[in-house]
Amino acid sequence: MHKGLDRTDTLEESAVKRIGIIGVGEIGRAMVEGLREGDDGIEGAAKSPEVFLSPRGARTAAELSARYEGVQVCADNQEVVDRSEVVIIAVRGQDRQEALAGLTVDDDRIVVNVMAGVANDDLRRLLGTDATLIRAIPLPSVRERRSVTVTFPSHPVTDALFERLGGAQPVADEAAFNVFSALTGTLTTHYSYLAALTSWAVGRGIAPADAERYVRGLFQGVGRALSDETRSLRQLAADHETPNGNNERIRTTWFDPANSQALGKALDGLLADL
Repeated sequence: MHKGLDRTDTLEESAVKRIGIIGVGEIGRAMVEGLREGDDGIEGAAKSPEVFLSPRGARTAAELSARYEGVQVCADNQEVVDRSEVVIIAVRGQDRQEALAGLTVDDDRIVVNVMAGVANDDLRRLLGTDATLIRAIPLPSVRERRSVTVTFPSHPVTDALFERLGGAQPVADEAAFNVFSALTGTLTTHYSYLAALTSWAVGRGIAPADAERYVRGLFQGVGRALSDETRSLRQLAADHETPNGNNERIRTTWFDPANSQALGKALDGLLADL
């Protein structure tokens, strides 16, 4: 089993020097971009690690290797494992048997499991290793180092890695991890909601480009307000709402208790599957 570092270690001391990524899709790409872009402004940050990519997602892997010094595409997944201290498994859960079967993972490696719905016990059985396994939920915004990544269990090396990418939020157990994983499942619903607002405006005579530009600007402002952690989400809502005003009207007539309960039911169903 990998011996972890003390929690008091600095980012410099906890930093990993060689990272492998198996499965170079959207999340794999975002992590490479977040790690390889400049470290300016990160106190105690170490030099960006070498990154070894699997040939899965060959076009993306080749593009990243061409763009960044210190990013290499390996011949196969075993080479990724052999050359890395930390191995990030970022394939789709349904592809894990094909991608990972037969790999030899030494016990001194740290394996970061970012596959949705795949528990660490399942991954350990597949890999047949005593290596340290960490679950994580990195989001595409790690490329901008603005995403808080939920992890389980806490580990100084992986926590330091995700601190570089916007922040680490370790949780106490896998049940709590699954709650956060369920919340992540609402992301594209938010984008679809914005698309529905745009379509509504277009249906009433607004040019599509104008409608989309306005909706994007409207909700980019909401995103900036979310960075103010001195106010709760309910307080932010109240601060943006006038009694008997337009926002209150839409909230109480569309996002009513029945709508809220339906959302909770959908999340409960997803959590049960996780």
